[in-house]
Amino acid sequence: MSFNLLILASLGYVVFLFIVAFVAEDRAERGHSGWARSPWVYTLSLSVYCTAWTFYGAVGFAARSGLEFLTIYLGPTLVLVGWWWLLRKLVQIGKAQRITSIADLLSSRYGKSNLVGAIVTVLAVIGTTPYIALQLQSVSLSVAAFASNTPLGPLDVAKTTGIWVAVGLALFAILFGTRNLDVDERHHGVVTAIAVEAVVKLFALIAVGIFVVWGVADGAADIKNRIDASEIAQFNVDNSRWIGLTFLSAAAFICLPRMFQVLVVENEDENNLSIASWAFPLYLAAMSLFVVPIAVVGLELLPEGSNPDLFVLTIPLTQGADGLALLAFLGGFSSATSMVIVAALALATMVSNNMVMPLYLRAQNIGATVSGDVRAVVLVSRRLSIVAVLLLGYIYYAVSGGTVALSSIGLISFVGVAQVLPALIGGLFWRGGTRTGAALGLIVGFSIWMYTLLLPTLFADTNVYSSIVGDGLFGIEWLRPYALFGVTRLDPIVHSVFWTMLLNASAFIIASICSFPNPVERLQATTFVNVFDLAEETGGWRGAAIEAEDLLVMAQRIIGGRDAQRLFTQVARKQGKEGYLPDITPDFITVLERRLAGSVGAATAHAMMGQITGGSSVSVEELMAVADETAQMLEYSNQLEVKSAELERTARQLRNANEKLTALSVQKDAFLSQISHELRTPMTSIRAFSEILREGDVNGAERARYADIIHDEARRLTRLLDDLLDLAVLENGQVSLNIENARLEQLINRAIDACVNSSSQMHIKRNRANEAIMLATDPDRLAQVFINLITNAQKYCDAPKAELRIRIADLGPSVQVDFIDNGSGIGVAQQAVIFEKFSRLTDHARAGGAGLGLAICREIVGKLGGTIEYLPGQDGAAFRVTLAKSLP
Repeated sequence: MSFNLLILASLGYVVFLFIVAFVAEDRAERGHSGWARSPWVYTLSLSVYCTAWTFYGAVGFAARSGLEFLTIYLGPTLVLVGWWWLLRKLVQIGKAQRITSIADLLSSRYGKSNLVGAIVTVLAVIGTTPYIALQLQSVSLSVAAFASNTPLGPLDVAKTTGIWVAVGLALFAILFGTRNLDVDERHHGVVTAIAVEAVVKLFALIAVGIFVVWGVADGAADIKNRIDASEIAQFNVDNSRWIGLTFLSAAAFICLPRMFQVLVVENEDENNLSIASWAFPLYLAAMSLFVVPIAVVGLELLPEGSNPDLFVLTIPLTQGADGLALLAFLGGFSSATSMVIVAALALATMVSNNMVMPLYLRAQNIGATVSGDVRAVVLVSRRLSIVAVLLLGYIYYAVSGGTVALSSIGLISFVGVAQVLPALIGGLFWRGGTRTGAALGLIVGFSIWMYTLLLPTLFADTNVYSSIVGDGLFGIEWLRPYALFGVTRLDPIVHSVFWTMLLNASAFIIASICSFPNPVERLQATTFVNVFDLAEETGGWRGAAIEAEDLLVMAQRIIGGRDAQRLFTQVARKQGKEGYLPDITPDFITVLERRLAGSVGAATAHAMMGQITGGSSVSVEELMAVADETAQMLEYSNQLEVKSAELERTARQLRNANEKLTALSVQKDAFLSQISHELRTPMTSIRAFSEILREGDVNGAERARYADIIHDEARRLTRLLDDLLDLAVLENGQVSLNIENARLEQLINRAIDACVNSSSQMHIKRNRANEAIMLATDPDRLAQVFINLITNAQKYCDAPKAELRIRIADLGPSVQVDFIDNGSGIGVAQQAVIFEKFSRLTDHARAGGAGLGLAICREIVGKLGGTIEYLPGQDGAAFRVTLAKSLP
């Protein structure tokens, strides 16, 4: 292919992207950006994650490490699958607080701290610089692949390309990212161009994959055989690397400045996440579909020593498919440029809002209202920041020489930006996180990352650092960058992830616990952690000494005259003062601060509001101090209320226990009286009639009648004594159970036969379909329980037509047997004591027994590993016996 044709095609593609971005930006300014706000454009914009690392480097990763490249896709997939608890919260906070970047988010969360914002900005710039260098390297290498027939040669072409690509991307980012100062920090033109590039790079990678499988190879079966025969099929899993790289890619998906820009800042509708949560993982799956086939064919087809990172490009070139090679180049070009543009915009916003503007405000002591056009300062600082960021990326590329594999550069960058994660997660879910903890954690993690990963990569070939790598800092062996604190068996990337995350999180937690948050920190912590529960709070600003004209002048110089006047007009109309400037209320000042934050960041907006109020900052600290005292009083009052409620509950429980003991005492007295009566009555009858028989002056008929009376009374006495002994044995745990398998149906039949005869007036209903259940139990004891329950129903059911329903429920490992009659049931007062041994339901004349039956039933069922309970709310008296099918 002609090298000039490649240049013309590239320039034509760039012009096309310029037109797309311009049209989208123009439509957005005229209020016709509906299609640009669709969830599909939002989902495609997330493809900024798929940089040249994914397009080129994934194939190289697979060629070097096999299926490990999949970890780079697993991390984002796991994050998106759980979008509702993390990403949704980020988007909600971003809208409520008008967040402009990840540095702005952390700055706002930790008391609108310039310090935290500046630390995150420095970390993000240094951490992203290797990644920008990666994109410049990928484009340079891909252009160099076409430069074999040029006078300059591949090496000179690569160097020249890197410079011109950096210049072109800086120009594009400045034109469409800093044309004006948007209060929402949304760039419709850039996002739309990225969505178009997402389609181009996916189409290009799939086209190359199809060519490899069906053009170079003989179809899917042939590719499968080649994969099986290659080293890639020898899948040796290093668990630490898989876990570490998956975690790293998930953290980077959230923490990378460019990803935060498209995930949160550019998100106009929270519902877009619901589409992206499944659509983007499918996009990633499509991007990874042909990675292994391309890697395998490239290793077979191309000479040994060929760069596997360029297989996507060099395979079509070697096969004479120039058109496909050009398409592959444009796909890689799209992957690289989209990342650099968004990263440059995000970093420029962070540098401007968290470093340049705070320094500018500090230098302007004459007041925000007369300090010049702040909008111009912000725009100029952002444009210069874009140039500086791309210059740093090119310098890193030039210093590193472009010799490191693309995947390695990407992983180094991932570890750097992942240092934001502890402070981010802690800020979202832990109100105890403080500015001191966040700053210390970031500094510790950032320092360990530089020492263990970044500096060894840059300066490993120098004498000084090579000695540090081999011998440790100051000759201390356990300070070796790749074997910190004696941990020697981990991969360098995983080693750095482990120590940076551990020490970062530890420093964050310990410093947060040891430090005390200021009032603004506490206010912001509550707002962030409870973002779904709290409405937008007022900031507590003093408005008495603030003139509306001063605020209007400042707002015009930051958000523009038209937007400022529209805001003031809307607020005045709500206050009933249409045609005039609004009253300066705390609510209005809070709204204004949020609007300013959308342009210059939360910390800068907060500082400007403090400056315009005469340096008094906010009165929220005073309000919070009062609120603290009030909260302490409320907390103390709440503690008293809790203790009072506990005392009341305890007193109520004591009253209930006393009432129960009183009832049991009465029952005990009645029981003892009843027992003495029950014992005395049969013994008196036996003694009287036996003396008559001893006299002998009775005829045969009378003798037989007296003998029957003596026999019946003796049986009655024996039954009473058996109950007493039975209960004593059961309570003392001396009973021995004869466990055997028994059918529930047989036990119920046995109980019914023992209780129901021809003279019985009770009708029994059964559900025999569920009775064919086998139990491991003591048949005699369980039948005794059933007999007692049926007998009680016969005695106490007061319905005109007595009826007993036996209902059985099979619960799998257990079975429930319910006995429900149609009488009036048991009163509420008696339900609590019916299973006590001193309890009586009615008088003796009605019951005809000693009242020990239910107490014995409770003991038997307990020994069998089950429960017996009274079921209130039924038609009559209802008892439920629950038994396990097999004893534990």
